[in-house]
Amino acid sequence: MKILASLVLLTTVSCYGQTYTSYFTGNTTDLDTNGQGGICMMGGASEQDDAMIWFLERANGGDVLVLRASGSDGYNDYMFTDLGVTLNSVETIVCNSAAASDEAYVQQAVQEAEAIWFAGGDQWDYISYWRETAIDTLINENLANGGLVIGGTSAGMAIQGGYYFSAENGTVTSAQALSNPYQNNITVDNTPFLNNPILADVITDTHYDNPDRKGRHVTFMARMIESSPFFAKGIACNEYVAVCIDENGIAKVYGEYPAYEEYCYFIQVNCDNADTGLEPETMQAATNLEWNRQESALIVYKVPGTLTANNSFDLNDWKTGNGGEWQRWWVEDGVLMEDTGVAPDCSASLSENSFVLTAFPNPTSRYLNINSSELLTEYMIYDLSGKIILTDEIYLNNLHIDLNTVEPGQYILEVENESQEKSRLRFNKL
Repeated sequence: MKILASLVLLTTVSCYGQTYTSYFTGNTTDLDTNGQGGICMMGGASEQDDAMIWFLERANGGDVLVLRASGSDGYNDYMFTDLGVTLNSVETIVCNSAAASDEAYVQQAVQEAEAIWFAGGDQWDYISYWRETAIDTLINENLANGGLVIGGTSAGMAIQGGYYFSAENGTVTSAQALSNPYQNNITVDNTPFLNNPILADVITDTHYDNPDRKGRHVTFMARMIESSPFFAKGIACNEYVAVCIDENGIAKVYGEYPAYEEYCYFIQVNCDNADTGLEPETMQAATNLEWNRQESALIVYKVPGTLTANNSFDLNDWKTGNGGEWQRWWVEDGVLMEDTGVAPDCSASLSENSFVLTAFPNPTSRYLNINSSELLTEYMIYDLSGKIILTDEIYLNNLHIDLNTVEPGQYILEVENESQEKSRLRFNKL
């Protein structure tokens, strides 16, 4: 008979100095369970218990790993005992330097975890310690297998998107960002780190109510447009709010509304402006940001967080929501403005061409033929939420694209020439 060992083990490893400290609670024998996957992100104050229970339950009784770059074992008893969820173990590993990523013990802990939680702290520590290391590789392999649930609070939420504010040069305020979108501290990065496909086009932010970070987050999104896929997106939480995303891409919001004003924000560049332009009108160094677009540059779904998480938003289409309200945001001479809005439509025809581009037949049932006046080097096909459906590097004037694997619907074709100029058009797949 196996006897569950309820242990607290403290292990300190030194290699030219202390590289990591491990705090272990539970059964030291690994238990391999079939996790459910998913993502849980919290706004940065004390943990939201109901959301944490959601996170832990998706480990299906397996092993939970807390990764952090400072602090100690504060999560161990909270996760293992206080919330009433049966787990095999909870281990906190505090990485004291990037060298911890080379330790076999740390790599094994990552590999065996059914759930990984990133604590708060300095996200640049997390990025500089783990990005492009064995730790990063192992986490992403587990994510690709579908069973790993991942999440974090504050800095641990900040690193979850395909784009992220790295804080490499320190933090930045909304006032600083809106008055100078190229301020040195605005380090928006998309070097591959955590591979959460549902968040590939998303940049997150936290502590949205204290202090208010809306203005800097909008500036981050403005900077994303310089290199981003067709539509930039953001997800942000107030301090005591959590958003939990299941394996189907449905985001549920936890909090204590209506007792407190606790919200999660789902922000997207307004695709209804595709004909006239999506990018900021003025974005220059030492100049106030202007991102107006007829007072509707951004469309936002503001969702109250409740104890039962009965309010939700669908990250597959970025327009289907329950329990929230639509807003429109814009920046006028360095000042963020907000008003009521409506769900994005995106049904207007798109014509944004740096050079001549034609596609036929349109609509099409299988193949799309592309003629261009330029030598093309790359094409991308997006759905109307901005998700990349097909992409390839090419060196042709005329393309013949097989759409057999593409579901019926409306799509956007974007092509790029040798001078990195872009042309786009909308087409329909039958």
